[in-house]
Amino acid sequence: MFDSLIQFLGLGDAAVLLALEPPGWGGNLLRGLVNSIQIALGAFALGLLIGTGGALGKLYGGPVTRDLLAVYTTVVRAVPELILILILYYAGTDLLNQILVAMGRQPVEISGLVAGIGVLGVVQGAYATEVLRGAIQAIPKGQIEAARAFGMPQALLFRRITLPAMISFALPGMANLWLIATKDTALLAVVGFAELTLETKQAAGSTRAYFTFYLAAGLLYLAVTLVSSALFALLERRARRGQPELRSGGA
Repeated sequence: MFDSLIQFLGLGDAAVLLALEPPGWGGNLLRGLVNSIQIALGAFALGLLIGTGGALGKLYGGPVTRDLLAVYTTVVRAVPELILILILYYAGTDLLNQILVAMGRQPVEISGLVAGIGVLGVVQGAYATEVLRGAIQAIPKGQIEAARAFGMPQALLFRRITLPAMISFALPGMANLWLIATKDTALLAVVGFAELTLETKQAAGSTRAYFTFYLAAGLLYLAVTLVSSALFALLERRARRGQPELRSGGA
């Protein structure tokens, strides 16, 4: 009876299809997952770098800097990410090669990994700018004023006061941005980069086992989300050590 149930559910066929060695496609899915995580990590790091500069520019920059950053964050957050990826991937590559040709150099072939990190990093940077700007503004003003009263230089103030204090406020938003980055890697399938979604599509198309492979891909994305959520929760608890706990109102 147990064998009949396995046959009815197709679990035996699924095990063969998802095997790590050919003719199974499990190895391809895992390679796609690794590529997705690599791109997400690179884009998240680049987005943090852009977002930090953008947040400081919006808060402390001149009128021109603030206006340019406002245009950047508004446009990126307004245009669908798929369209942005197509524009930045193709137009950005073409613009770079035109500049190289104008400088008398040979055009270059940009790897999918570098292009994916760059494109998603620009998108992440716009959202990170607003998350980090809000986190900086949430810091009690007395801490900043006390550091300035002691004559602390601006760079040292940011490193010793602003950065540590803003982390606990920024982590929830940054956790969301990381999860968005892991899912946005799926959009790179449209430009032919072999991340998890494209590998899943190829496996499903070759075997016609669409339910099996898309379910497996969904479970892999879910596993990444669960592990990431646990790690960010741990980081947030560590960042909030010594701070008063937020309590909800009640009778």
